[in-house]
Amino acid sequence: MKAYLKSYRQAPRKVRLVANLMKGKTADRALVELDVLPKRASGPMKKLLLSAIANAKENNGIAQESLFVKEVRVDQGTILKRFIPKSHGSASPIHKHTSHVMIELIANAQGEQLTTDTATRTIDKNADAAKKVSKKTALAKVKAAPKTKATATKK
Repeated sequence: MKAYLKSYRQAPRKVRLVANLMKGKTADRALVELDVLPKRASGPMKKLLLSAIANAKENNGIAQESLFVKEVRVDQGTILKRFIPKSHGSASPIHKHTSHVMIELIANAQGEQLTTDTATRTIDKNADAAKKVSKKTALAKVKAAPKTKATATKK
């Protein structure tokens, strides 16, 4: 289930700020976040997401509740080259950037949130943090351990 927005008249780096917020979220959650986001690109991105949801319902019969945003890709479109007059009869260029946006949705039958790479990395970091032991607890374990004959004869 894909939807495309071509030749949107805003620079791709500005549209990517909005697009990166949508990745890996449910379609409902992404719609709510786009409603409250104070960026110019949030309106057209919401309209594009609604178009992708409609494509999923119409073509595949998938409910909106089970849809997730798998991929949002923002590519550079054509650049409109204009000129502004400057002093002494010269001119300087103005580049008006456009964007091509693609949204891909997938259906998840279990209704579970998809795990992203960043989520798995944070889980791994939390596991590593749990394995680390502070110096205080390590010294307490060493002192509490029973002494062997080798250490007892040295004293």
